[in-house]
Amino acid sequence: MTQLIETCRGAVYPWQCDHMGHMNVMWYVGKFDEGTWNLFSMLGVTPSFLREHHRGMAAVQQDITYRRELHAGDVIVVRSAMLEVRDKALKFVHEMKNDHTGEIAAVCVLTGVHTDAKTRKACALPEDVRRRARERIVDYELPRRQ
Repeated sequence: MTQLIETCRGAVYPWQCDHMGHMNVMWYVGKFDEGTWNLFSMLGVTPSFLREHHRGMAAVQQDITYRRELHAGDVIVVRSAMLEVRDKALKFVHEMKNDHTGEIAAVCVLTGVHTDAKTRKACALPEDVRRRARERIVDYELPRRQ
């Protein structure tokens, strides 16, 4: 796969904005989190898989670059892809755009580790999950800091 796939779509509501009238950072994180769980589901890491196999996913690193402000009424779309697949970990990117202007509002790069929920230690992802994740790897140029 060579492109990002849509993992979240929504709108910015007035109650999600801070005192300066911009969407507050907590809501960016929330929308990226929704994108994460949709991406994981596409890979086979579903809530039922996690429950049935006593597994979990833990975010161990998250880096967000904010590019453009979002305001109440803006419609956003999050598109996602894999950057790296390891035995026990996945590194992936989310790109949030203003759906009307097409401008990138924020980019989030995350690393998630597959865990055994009982021992609370990292464990290998199933091979079929790693295979599906590898199929979604893109060559993504991360935005430069301004």
